[in-house]
Amino acid sequence: MTGAGEQMHALVERLYPLCRSITGDGVRATLDVVGEYLPLQVHEVPTGTQVLDWTVPQEWNIRDAYVADSAGNRVVDFAASSLHVLGYSVPVSTTMPLSELRAHLHTLPDQPGLVPYRTSYYRPQWGFCLAQDTLDALPDGEYEVCVDSTLADGHLTYAEHVVPGRVPDEVLVSCHVCHPSLANDNLSGIAVATFLARALAERTPHYTYRFVFAPGTIGAITWLARNATRIERVKHGLVLACAGDRGDLTYKQSRRGDAEIDRVLRHVLETSGRPHRVTGFTPYGYDERQYCSPGFDLGVGSLSRTPYAGYPEYHTSADDPDFVTPEAMADTLAVCREAFAVLDRNRRYVNLSPYGEPQLGRRGLYDSLGGRSDAKEAQLAMLWVLSLSDGGHSLLDVAERSALPFDAVAAAADALLGAGLIKA
Repeated sequence: MTGAGEQMHALVERLYPLCRSITGDGVRATLDVVGEYLPLQVHEVPTGTQVLDWTVPQEWNIRDAYVADSAGNRVVDFAASSLHVLGYSVPVSTTMPLSELRAHLHTLPDQPGLVPYRTSYYRPQWGFCLAQDTLDALPDGEYEVCVDSTLADGHLTYAEHVVPGRVPDEVLVSCHVCHPSLANDNLSGIAVATFLARALAERTPHYTYRFVFAPGTIGAITWLARNATRIERVKHGLVLACAGDRGDLTYKQSRRGDAEIDRVLRHVLETSGRPHRVTGFTPYGYDERQYCSPGFDLGVGSLSRTPYAGYPEYHTSADDPDFVTPEAMADTLAVCREAFAVLDRNRRYVNLSPYGEPQLGRRGLYDSLGGRSDAKEAQLAMLWVLSLSDGGHSLLDVAERSALPFDAVAAAADALLGAGLIKA
C-alpha cells in the first residue's frame, strides 16, 4: 500500500486538470472528488446573497476557449490548460487582427516560457493567458477568438467535513478550492486537509475539527456570514495553502500573535528540528485575513511551505504536479498532526497536594520509571507539572518553561492524574 504522501500526490494529479474558479461546475467537480475521500456537506449559496460587505456573484462556467490562426490552428487552447483563459471571461466569438487582440493577452515577459494565472472576477471582460514565447512567434494577421462561457445567476459552492470530538469547541481547518491547474496553490492544501481529516477520524479527538473547503476570499466571507451566530465555538484554526513544494515550512501567526495555535505551532516547529520560519500576521495572503478580521478576531494562523508569491512558479504553469512532492506534503501533514496532538492535550491542572512535594514513591510513580532510559526526564516532568499546576498554567506553559518535550510533560500529567495528585 502506498504511503500518505504518494496518495496525496495522486489526488493532486487527479484534481489538476479541472477548471476551478470562485463559482461553477469546476468547484463542484473538485468537491465531488474530495467527497470520495471524506463525507462532505455541500452548501449552495444563491447569486445575490448578501454576505457581510460582499454579494455572492454570478456563477461562471466554461466549455471551451481558444485563439486560432487563419489556418484554423489553435495557438492558444483552453483544452490544453485551464490557465489559458482569463478567469471569469465573458463569452466572445469574433475575428480580429493581432494588433487588437494583444490588449486581451496576458504574458510574463520576465518568464517567457510560462503561462500566467489571471482572473477578472468582478469586472466583466475577456482574455487569454499564454507564454511570451508563444506570443512573440505569432505573425500579424487575423485571428479567430472564442470564449464559450456563461456568466449567469447560480450559486457559490463550498463544503464542510466535521470530525466529532469529545467537546463541541471547534478547531477550524480551511483551504481554498478556487484556483485552476495550480498544484501547490492550492491542490496541495486540499490534499493535506483531506488526509488530515482522515487521520483525525482514526481516534476521537478532544476538540471537534471542522474542515472548510471554499473558494478564496468570497468563500471564507460567505462561511463567516452564515456562521456568525456560532462563531464563538471556534477556539483555534489553521489555513492550509502551498503545502507541497520543496521549501522549508512557514507558519504565519494569527492577528493576535499570541493565540494558542500560534504558540503550539511555534513549539512544534522549534522542537522538531525542522528548518522553518515563523512570521508575523499581515492583512494580505489567504483566508486567515478573513477569519482574523477584527470583528471576528479568531485565533487562526496559516501553515505553508514557501509562502504565496515567494517562489518563481507561483501563479504560473510551472506550478504543476511535478512541482509538488509526496515527501513535502507528507511532512506538512505530519506537522499538522503533531500540532493538533499538542492542542488536543494542552490542559490546565490544579495540584491537589500543593504544600510541599508529595511523596511520589509511595504512590508507585517512581517505581513506574524504573529501567526507563528517560527516567530522569520523566521524573523532572512530574515535578514541573506539580510545580506549575496552579490552574493558571497549561501543559504547554510547562513544556516551554522547563524546556522538556511536550510529550514528556503530557505523559507526566497523565500519571499524576491517575495517582490523584492533580485534577483538571
